[in-house]
Amino acid sequence: MKFELQVTDKASDARTGIITTDHGQIKTPIFMPVGTVGSVKGVHFEELKKQVMAQIILGNTYHLYLRPGLDVIRAAGGLHKFNGWDRPILTDSGGFQVFSLTGIRKLKEEGCEFRSHIDGSKHFFTPENVMDTERIIGADIMMAFDECPPGQSDYQYAKNSLMLTQRWLDRCIKRFNETEPLYGYQQSLFPIVQGCTFPDLRREAAKYIADKGADGNAIGGLAVGEPTEVMYEMIEVVNEILPKDKPRYLMGVGTPQNILEAIERGVDMFDCVMPTRNGRNAMLFTYQGTMNMRNKKWEKDFSPVDPDGCDIDLVTTKAYLHHLFKAQELLAMQIASIHNLSFYLRLVTDARHHIEQGDFVAWKNSIIDQLGRRI
Repeated sequence: MKFELQVTDKASDARTGIITTDHGQIKTPIFMPVGTVGSVKGVHFEELKKQVMAQIILGNTYHLYLRPGLDVIRAAGGLHKFNGWDRPILTDSGGFQVFSLTGIRKLKEEGCEFRSHIDGSKHFFTPENVMDTERIIGADIMMAFDECPPGQSDYQYAKNSLMLTQRWLDRCIKRFNETEPLYGYQQSLFPIVQGCTFPDLRREAAKYIADKGADGNAIGGLAVGEPTEVMYEMIEVVNEILPKDKPRYLMGVGTPQNILEAIERGVDMFDCVMPTRNGRNAMLFTYQGTMNMRNKKWEKDFSPVDPDGCDIDLVTTKAYLHHLFKAQELLAMQIASIHNLSFYLRLVTDARHHIEQGDFVAWKNSIIDQLGRRI
Protein backbone atom coordinates (compact mmCIF):
# COMPACT_ATOMS: atom_id res chain seq x y z
CA MET A 1 0.00 0.00 0.00
CA LYS A 2 1.20 3.49 -0.82
CA PHE A 3 -0.05 6.85 0.46
CA GLU A 4 0.63 10.03 -1.46
CA LEU A 5 -0.06 13.18 0.51
CA GLN A 6 -1.24 15.81 -1.95
CA VAL A 7 -2.60 19.08 -0.54
CA THR A 8 -2.55 20.35 3.06
CA ASP A 9 -4.91 23.17 3.98
CA LYS A 10 -3.15 26.37 5.03
CA ALA A 11 -5.71 27.24 7.73
CA SER A 12 -6.06 23.78 9.32
CA ASP A 13 -4.67 20.25 9.37
CA ALA A 14 -7.09 19.09 6.65
CA ARG A 15 -5.38 17.34 3.76
CA THR A 16 -5.96 15.32 0.63
CA GLY A 17 -4.17 12.20 -0.52
CA ILE A 18 -4.32 9.02 -2.56
CA ILE A 19 -4.05 5.52 -1.10
CA THR A 20 -3.00 2.92 -3.66
CA THR A 21 -3.79 -0.75 -3.06
CA ASP A 22 -3.69 -3.78 -5.32
CA HIS A 23 -7.48 -3.45 -5.72
CA GLY A 24 -7.41 0.20 -6.73
CA GLN A 25 -6.93 3.75 -5.52
CA ILE A 26 -8.75 5.58 -2.73
CA LYS A 27 -8.90 9.37 -2.75
CA THR A 28 -8.86 10.87 0.73
CA PRO A 29 -10.59 12.12 2.77
CA ILE A 30 -12.86 9.12 2.31
CA PHE A 31 -15.94 7.59 3.89
CA MET A 32 -16.14 3.78 3.83
CA PRO A 33 -19.57 2.10 3.85
CA VAL A 34 -19.83 -0.65 6.46
CA GLY A 35 -20.35 -4.13 5.02
CA THR A 36 -20.58 -6.09 8.25
CA VAL A 37 -21.23 -9.59 6.91
CA GLY A 38 -19.78 -8.97 3.45
CA SER A 39 -22.67 -6.79 2.29
CA VAL A 40 -23.75 -3.19 2.87
CA LYS A 41 -27.26 -3.55 4.27
CA GLY A 42 -29.91 -3.11 1.60
CA VAL A 43 -27.56 -1.80 -1.10
CA HIS A 44 -26.28 -3.85 -4.04
CA PHE A 45 -22.63 -3.37 -4.98
CA GLU A 46 -23.59 -1.98 -8.40
CA GLU A 47 -25.51 0.79 -6.63
CA LEU A 48 -22.53 1.35 -4.35
CA LYS A 49 -20.37 1.92 -7.40
CA LYS A 50 -22.73 3.89 -9.66
CA GLN A 51 -24.76 5.97 -7.19
CA VAL A 52 -22.86 6.03 -3.92
CA MET A 53 -19.46 6.20 -5.65
CA ALA A 54 -17.89 4.08 -2.92
CA GLN A 55 -14.16 3.48 -3.31
CA ILE A 56 -13.68 1.04 -0.41
CA ILE A 57 -15.96 -0.89 1.95
CA LEU A 58 -15.53 -2.59 5.33
CA GLY A 59 -15.94 -6.17 6.38
CA ASN A 60 -16.33 -7.31 10.00
CA THR A 61 -13.90 -9.98 11.18
CA TYR A 62 -16.06 -11.14 14.11
CA HIS A 63 -19.21 -11.57 12.03
CA LEU A 64 -17.50 -13.13 8.99
CA TYR A 65 -15.60 -15.53 11.23
CA LEU A 66 -18.90 -16.77 12.67
CA ARG A 67 -20.88 -16.70 9.42
CA PRO A 68 -20.29 -17.84 6.70
CA GLY A 69 -17.10 -19.04 8.38
CA LEU A 70 -13.47 -19.18 7.31
CA ASP A 71 -13.76 -22.47 5.39
CA VAL A 72 -16.29 -20.95 3.03
CA ILE A 73 -14.37 -17.70 2.54
CA ARG A 74 -11.08 -19.47 1.90
CA ALA A 75 -12.70 -21.92 -0.52
CA ALA A 76 -14.12 -18.94 -2.42
CA GLY A 77 -10.68 -17.37 -2.71
CA GLY A 78 -11.20 -14.59 -0.17
CA LEU A 79 -13.92 -12.05 0.50
CA HIS A 80 -13.42 -10.19 -2.78
CA LYS A 81 -14.19 -13.35 -4.75
CA PHE A 82 -16.94 -14.44 -2.36
CA ASN A 83 -18.99 -11.25 -2.50
CA GLY A 84 -17.92 -9.91 -5.90
CA TRP A 85 -16.58 -6.54 -4.70
CA ASP A 86 -13.47 -5.84 -6.80
CA ARG A 87 -12.36 -2.64 -5.06
CA PRO A 88 -10.43 -2.26 -1.79
CA ILE A 89 -11.77 -3.77 1.45
CA LEU A 90 -10.80 -3.00 5.05
CA THR A 91 -11.52 -5.43 7.88
CA ASP A 92 -11.72 -4.47 11.53
CA SER A 93 -10.28 -6.99 13.99
CA GLY A 94 -13.41 -7.84 15.95
CA GLY A 95 -12.09 -6.00 19.01
CA PHE A 96 -15.04 -3.62 19.18
CA GLN A 97 -17.56 -6.45 18.78
CA VAL A 98 -15.89 -8.42 21.55
CA PHE A 99 -15.98 -5.26 23.72
CA SER A 100 -19.71 -4.95 23.10
CA LEU A 101 -20.24 -8.51 24.34
CA THR A 102 -19.55 -7.52 27.96
CA GLY A 103 -21.12 -10.19 30.15
CA ILE A 104 -20.49 -13.06 27.75
CA ARG A 105 -16.72 -12.54 27.32
CA LYS A 106 -13.60 -13.21 29.40
CA LEU A 107 -10.54 -11.06 28.80
CA LYS A 108 -7.13 -12.68 29.38
CA GLU A 109 -3.52 -11.92 28.54
CA GLU A 110 -3.63 -14.57 25.84
CA GLY A 111 -6.75 -13.19 24.19
CA CYS A 112 -10.50 -12.99 24.63
CA GLU A 113 -12.97 -15.82 25.17
CA PHE A 114 -16.51 -15.04 24.01
CA ARG A 115 -19.77 -16.67 23.05
CA SER A 116 -21.36 -16.34 19.64
CA HIS A 117 -24.38 -14.06 19.50
CA ILE A 118 -25.82 -16.53 16.96
CA ASP A 119 -25.83 -19.85 18.82
CA GLY A 120 -23.99 -19.28 22.10
CA SER A 121 -20.99 -21.38 21.06
CA LYS A 122 -17.67 -20.58 22.75
CA HIS A 123 -14.75 -19.06 20.82
CA PHE A 124 -11.34 -17.58 21.59
CA PHE A 125 -9.68 -14.68 19.75
CA THR A 126 -5.94 -14.07 20.11
CA PRO A 127 -3.77 -11.56 18.24
CA GLU A 128 -2.31 -14.46 16.29
CA ASN A 129 -5.52 -16.16 15.18
CA VAL A 130 -7.13 -12.81 14.37
CA MET A 131 -4.22 -12.09 12.00
CA ASP A 132 -4.73 -15.53 10.46
CA THR A 133 -8.46 -14.84 10.16
CA GLU A 134 -7.89 -11.51 8.42
CA ARG A 135 -5.40 -13.17 6.07
CA ILE A 136 -8.12 -15.67 5.12
CA ILE A 137 -10.73 -12.93 4.65
CA GLY A 138 -8.18 -11.20 2.44
CA ALA A 139 -8.86 -7.52 3.06
CA ASP A 140 -6.45 -4.98 1.59
CA ILE A 141 -6.22 -3.29 5.01
CA MET A 142 -6.27 -5.34 8.22
CA MET A 143 -6.73 -3.92 11.71
CA ALA A 144 -4.73 -5.02 14.75
CA PHE A 145 -6.58 -6.84 17.52
CA ASP A 146 -7.19 -4.50 20.46
CA GLU A 147 -9.39 -4.03 23.48
CA CYS A 148 -11.85 -1.17 23.12
CA PRO A 149 -12.50 -0.08 26.73
CA PRO A 150 -15.78 1.62 27.72
CA GLY A 151 -15.77 5.37 27.15
CA GLN A 152 -16.23 6.14 30.84
CA SER A 153 -13.45 3.86 32.08
CA ASP A 154 -11.42 5.11 35.03
CA TYR A 155 -7.74 5.93 34.54
CA GLN A 156 -6.33 2.70 35.92
CA TYR A 157 -8.61 0.51 33.79
CA ALA A 158 -7.78 2.61 30.71
CA LYS A 159 -4.03 2.32 31.38
CA ASN A 160 -4.16 -1.44 31.95
CA SER A 161 -6.26 -1.83 28.82
CA LEU A 162 -3.80 0.22 26.78
CA MET A 163 -0.85 -1.84 28.00
CA LEU A 164 -2.71 -5.00 26.98
CA THR A 165 -3.54 -3.53 23.57
CA GLN A 166 0.13 -2.66 23.04
CA ARG A 167 1.29 -6.13 23.96
CA TRP A 168 -1.33 -7.55 21.62
CA LEU A 169 -0.14 -5.18 18.88
CA ASP A 170 3.41 -6.54 19.12
CA ARG A 171 2.03 -10.05 18.75
CA CYS A 172 -0.14 -8.97 15.79
CA ILE A 173 2.86 -7.44 14.02
CA LYS A 174 4.98 -10.52 14.66
CA ARG A 175 2.31 -12.85 13.26
CA PHE A 176 1.64 -10.52 10.32
CA ASN A 177 5.35 -10.52 9.44
CA GLU A 178 5.57 -14.30 9.77
CA THR A 179 2.71 -14.95 7.34
CA GLU A 180 2.06 -14.19 3.68
CA PRO A 181 -1.08 -13.03 1.84
CA LEU A 182 -3.06 -16.00 0.53
CA TYR A 183 -4.50 -14.69 -2.71
CA GLY A 184 -1.67 -13.03 -4.63
CA TYR A 185 -2.08 -9.41 -3.56
CA GLN A 186 -0.59 -7.42 -0.71
CA GLN A 187 -2.24 -6.61 2.62
CA SER A 188 -1.45 -3.83 5.10
CA LEU A 189 -1.80 -3.85 8.90
CA PHE A 190 -2.98 -0.74 10.77
CA PRO A 191 -2.37 -0.42 14.54
CA ILE A 192 -5.08 1.26 16.66
CA VAL A 193 -4.58 4.10 19.14
CA GLN A 194 -6.54 3.60 22.37
CA GLY A 195 -6.37 5.38 25.73
CA CYS A 196 -9.95 6.50 26.37
CA THR A 197 -10.24 10.24 27.12
CA PHE A 198 -6.91 10.60 28.92
CA PRO A 199 -4.49 12.80 26.94
CA ASP A 200 -1.34 11.26 28.42
CA LEU A 201 -2.50 7.74 27.54
CA ARG A 202 -3.47 8.83 24.05
CA ARG A 203 -0.04 10.43 23.56
CA GLU A 204 1.70 7.32 24.84
CA ALA A 205 -0.36 5.14 22.51
CA ALA A 206 0.26 7.38 19.49
CA LYS A 207 4.03 7.41 20.12
CA TYR A 208 4.10 3.64 20.57
CA ILE A 209 2.26 3.15 17.30
CA ALA A 210 4.15 5.81 15.34
CA ASP A 211 7.38 3.94 16.06
CA LYS A 212 6.02 0.79 14.39
CA GLY A 213 6.22 2.32 10.91
CA ALA A 214 2.94 0.78 9.73
CA ASP A 215 1.35 1.64 6.37
CA GLY A 216 -1.38 3.56 8.18
CA ASN A 217 -2.74 4.15 11.66
CA ALA A 218 -6.19 4.12 13.25
CA ILE A 219 -7.77 6.00 16.14
CA GLY A 220 -10.19 3.83 18.10
CA GLY A 221 -12.28 4.06 21.23
CA LEU A 222 -13.99 7.35 20.43
CA ALA A 223 -17.69 8.11 19.86
CA VAL A 224 -18.44 5.55 22.60
CA GLY A 225 -20.21 7.92 24.96
CA GLU A 226 -17.74 10.74 25.61
CA PRO A 227 -18.74 14.39 24.89
CA THR A 228 -18.12 15.49 21.32
CA GLU A 229 -15.63 18.19 22.30
CA VAL A 230 -13.59 15.60 24.20
CA MET A 231 -13.49 13.42 21.08
CA TYR A 232 -12.15 16.36 19.05
CA GLU A 233 -9.53 17.05 21.73
CA MET A 234 -8.34 13.44 21.62
CA ILE A 235 -8.07 13.58 17.82
CA GLU A 236 -5.90 16.68 18.09
CA VAL A 237 -3.69 15.08 20.74
CA VAL A 238 -3.18 11.94 18.67
CA ASN A 239 -2.66 13.63 15.31
CA GLU A 240 0.11 15.81 16.71
CA ILE A 241 2.09 12.57 16.99
CA LEU A 242 0.90 10.15 14.29
CA PRO A 243 3.03 10.37 11.12
CA LYS A 244 1.78 12.93 8.62
CA ASP A 245 2.90 10.81 5.67
CA LYS A 246 0.62 7.90 6.60
CA PRO A 247 -3.21 7.76 6.40
CA ARG A 248 -5.15 8.26 9.63
CA TYR A 249 -8.38 6.35 10.14
CA LEU A 250 -10.96 7.44 12.74
CA MET A 251 -12.96 4.31 13.50
CA GLY A 252 -16.76 4.31 13.77
CA VAL A 253 -17.33 8.07 13.48
CA GLY A 254 -19.88 9.51 12.87
CA THR A 255 -22.28 12.34 11.97
CA PRO A 256 -21.57 14.66 9.02
CA GLN A 257 -20.50 17.34 11.53
CA ASN A 258 -18.13 14.87 13.25
CA ILE A 259 -16.55 13.99 9.92
CA LEU A 260 -15.91 17.59 8.88
CA GLU A 261 -14.47 18.48 12.28
CA ALA A 262 -12.18 15.43 12.14
CA ILE A 263 -11.07 16.25 8.59
CA GLU A 264 -10.12 19.72 9.84
CA ARG A 265 -7.97 18.00 12.48
CA GLY A 266 -6.11 15.83 9.95
CA VAL A 267 -8.13 12.60 9.68
CA ASP A 268 -8.27 10.87 6.27
CA MET A 269 -10.56 7.83 6.61
CA PHE A 270 -13.96 7.24 8.22
CA ASP A 271 -16.60 4.56 8.62
CA CYS A 272 -19.92 4.45 10.45
CA VAL A 273 -23.18 2.50 10.35
CA MET A 274 -25.14 5.74 10.78
CA PRO A 275 -25.99 6.38 7.08
CA THR A 276 -27.62 2.97 6.61
CA ARG A 277 -28.97 2.49 10.14
CA ASN A 278 -30.59 5.93 10.23
CA GLY A 279 -31.76 5.51 6.66
CA ARG A 280 -33.59 2.31 7.54
CA ASN A 281 -35.34 4.35 10.24
CA ALA A 282 -36.46 7.06 7.79
CA MET A 283 -33.81 9.68 8.66
CA LEU A 284 -32.13 11.33 5.70
CA PHE A 285 -29.02 13.52 5.81
CA THR A 286 -28.81 16.54 3.50
CA TYR A 287 -26.82 19.77 3.29
CA GLN A 288 -29.93 21.58 4.57
CA GLY A 289 -30.28 19.30 7.60
CA THR A 290 -31.94 16.00 8.49
CA MET A 291 -35.39 14.87 7.35
CA ASN A 292 -37.68 12.34 9.04
CA MET A 293 -39.50 10.87 6.06
CA ARG A 294 -42.32 9.53 8.24
CA ASN A 295 -43.42 13.07 9.10
CA LYS A 296 -46.75 14.11 7.62
CA LYS A 297 -45.19 17.31 6.21
CA TRP A 298 -43.79 15.25 3.31
CA GLU A 299 -47.13 13.64 2.38
CA LYS A 300 -47.79 16.00 -0.54
CA ASP A 301 -44.29 17.26 -1.23
CA PHE A 302 -43.63 16.17 -4.79
CA SER A 303 -40.15 17.68 -5.04
CA PRO A 304 -37.13 15.37 -5.44
CA VAL A 305 -35.68 13.80 -2.29
CA ASP A 306 -32.51 15.82 -2.95
CA PRO A 307 -32.19 17.94 -6.12
CA ASP A 308 -28.39 17.85 -5.79
CA GLY A 309 -28.15 14.17 -4.92
CA CYS A 310 -27.60 10.90 -6.76
CA ASP A 311 -29.81 9.58 -9.57
CA ILE A 312 -32.24 7.84 -7.23
CA ASP A 313 -32.75 11.14 -5.36
CA LEU A 314 -33.77 12.87 -8.57
CA VAL A 315 -36.40 10.33 -9.62
CA THR A 316 -37.90 9.82 -6.14
CA THR A 317 -40.17 12.43 -4.57
CA LYS A 318 -40.38 13.11 -0.87
CA ALA A 319 -44.08 12.24 -0.98
CA TYR A 320 -43.39 8.85 -2.55
CA LEU A 321 -40.64 8.00 -0.08
CA HIS A 322 -42.92 9.09 2.77
CA HIS A 323 -45.59 6.74 1.40
CA LEU A 324 -43.13 3.84 1.16
CA PHE A 325 -42.08 4.26 4.80
CA LYS A 326 -45.68 4.51 5.98
CA ALA A 327 -46.48 1.35 4.01
CA GLN A 328 -43.38 -0.35 5.48
CA GLU A 329 -42.03 -1.19 2.05
CA LEU A 330 -38.47 -2.54 1.87
CA LEU A 331 -37.84 -0.18 -1.03
CA ALA A 332 -38.07 2.76 1.38
CA MET A 333 -35.08 1.52 3.38
CA GLN A 334 -33.10 0.84 0.22
CA ILE A 335 -33.69 4.32 -1.23
CA ALA A 336 -32.89 6.01 2.08
CA SER A 337 -29.70 3.97 2.54
CA ILE A 338 -28.48 4.76 -0.96
CA HIS A 339 -29.27 8.44 -0.45
CA ASN A 340 -27.45 8.66 2.89
CA LEU A 341 -24.37 6.80 1.70
CA SER A 342 -24.28 8.93 -1.43
CA PHE A 343 -24.52 12.06 0.70
CA TYR A 344 -21.66 10.98 2.94
CA LEU A 345 -19.45 10.28 -0.08
CA ARG A 346 -20.46 13.61 -1.61
CA LEU A 347 -19.60 15.35 1.66
CA VAL A 348 -16.03 14.01 1.80
CA THR A 349 -15.58 14.60 -1.94
CA ASP A 350 -16.71 18.21 -1.52
CA ALA A 351 -14.34 18.52 1.46
CA ARG A 352 -11.52 17.30 -0.75
CA HIS A 353 -12.43 19.89 -3.39
CA HIS A 354 -12.45 22.74 -0.88
CA ILE A 355 -9.10 21.67 0.60
CA GLU A 356 -7.70 21.84 -2.92
CA GLN A 357 -9.36 25.22 -3.44
CA GLY A 358 -7.87 26.54 -0.20
CA ASP A 359 -11.17 27.51 1.44
CA PHE A 360 -12.00 24.38 3.43
CA VAL A 361 -12.39 26.06 6.84
CA ALA A 362 -14.64 28.83 5.51
CA TRP A 363 -16.77 26.26 3.66
CA LYS A 364 -17.00 23.99 6.70
CA ASN A 365 -17.97 26.86 8.98
CA SER A 366 -20.66 27.98 6.56
CA ILE A 367 -22.47 24.62 6.57
CA ILE A 368 -21.65 22.93 9.88
CA ASP A 369 -24.63 24.22 11.84
CA GLN A 370 -27.26 23.52 9.23
CA LEU A 371 -26.08 19.92 8.77
CA GLY A 372 -27.51 19.03 12.19
CA ARG A 373 -30.71 21.02 11.83
CA ARG A 374 -34.02 19.16 11.67
CA ILE A 375 -36.00 20.16 8.60
